[in-house]
Amino acid sequence: MAANPRPQHHFYEIYRRTSIGLALTDALDSYITEQRIDPPLAIKMLQTFDRVVAQVLNEEVTAGMNIKGRVASYRLCDDVWTWVIEDVRIALNSSQKLRSDSVKIVAMNDNRSAGV
Repeated sequence: MAANPRPQHHFYEIYRRTSIGLALTDALDSYITEQRIDPPLAIKMLQTFDRVVAQVLNEEVTAGMNIKGRVASYRLCDDVWTWVIEDVRIALNSSQKLRSDSVKIVAMNDNRSAGV
């Protein structure tokens, strides 16, 4: 018997937790409740949102930063890395410097290297 393949994850759904993603989700929920759109259309709109946000961030954002601090914890689960860094110092391209007690970083594979 063959092993179960890894589940297909929609990594870009993380953008739905942003303020604009939450606003879109709330609006779509309202439209579905009011029967102004069907659920399959709302799902298609969310999938388009996921794809476009990732594409724009990849192609348009040129800012960079350096992060220094102490790694308090890290985890790899289903190709998603999560780090919690404490006593953080962040230097941005614009020469701006920030400090924070802790920062959580979530990073995931975009599947381009896998030919997907």
